[in-house]
Amino acid sequence: MATLSKDDVTQRIKSMEGWSHEGNALHKKYTLKSFVLAIQFVNNLAEEAERASHHPDITINYNVVGISLSTHSEGGVTEKDFAFAEKIDRIPRPLS
Repeated sequence: MATLSKDDVTQRIKSMEGWSHEGNALHKKYTLKSFVLAIQFVNNLAEEAERASHHPDITINYNVVGISLSTHSEGGVTEKDFAFAEKIDRIPRPLS
């Protein structure tokens, strides 16, 4: 799967709420109400990642979950990253 050009990524990301493009990856942060809820969200995300065979870089800073998507084998952003970003946005975020 080929990497997308910077122009392609810039155009596509405009319609994606909260996502940004820096370096060779797509990035987004999700803020939850607590650390435990952030962990629950990451666990749900991990299950989706396994099903999709796409493993994002994830950071957890108390209640903020940072996601970084890049197709490592291609060295940049591909269609696979955009598809998985859409899946992540549909994962329910625990409220309590």
